[in-house]
Amino acid sequence: MSDPSPEGSRREARLEASVFALAACGLLVLLGLVSMAQSWELAGVSGWIWLVLAVPPMLLVVALAFDAPRSMDLSVILVVVAANLGGLGLLIGSLVTEGSGDLSGGQLLMSGAILWLTNVIVFGLLYWSLDAGGPRARAENGRRRPDFWFPQDDNDRLAHSGWHPRLEDYAYVALTNGIAFSPTDAMPLTRLAKAVMGLDALISVGSVLLVAARAVNVLGS
Repeated sequence: MSDPSPEGSRREARLEASVFALAACGLLVLLGLVSMAQSWELAGVSGWIWLVLAVPPMLLVVALAFDAPRSMDLSVILVVVAANLGGLGLLIGSLVTEGSGDLSGGQLLMSGAILWLTNVIVFGLLYWSLDAGGPRARAENGRRRPDFWFPQDDNDRLAHSGWHPRLEDYAYVALTNGIAFSPTDAMPLTRLAKAVMGLDALISVGSVLLVAARAVNVLGS
């Protein structure tokens, strides 16, 4: 049974976040192992690079497990975002090099899909860590100054029932923003929230439109 106290809610949220971060790590490890098994390379770099990029999500799992301060959680999440950007840059860079014709459609689709999925997870965690001061502040003080406005916030009946967004809600925001490249569920209220959602959409454009389009072209040739 879940603990309704602020401290219990915060522990439950950190457990959920650990599972999400572990999933992101697992996806990158899977991509690394498949890449090495298939001898896939990107811009002359072999599949081990994905194992390196899986380290930041694992560090986030450790930080969440040991109840690190919010500033440390946020710093590690930003490192994970930077690692995702690096992986996407490597993937897109390989498309414009002379040896890009050696890339198979399967390699492009799998790499692009896993980068997109990890991007959804990572930005869901980032939204969760940013909104109204983070999970600790929300558990103790509520969402007095929210960075995101959910449809449920306009529903008085749900507000009186004690509804509050969980990590799954923030992950859904990242999912829809990564597909539509614009807010569809929760609206960003602060400049920081708008900037982060914009970055989320830009990364998704790179991994979905550019990589997927090239993969379809390769498969159809």
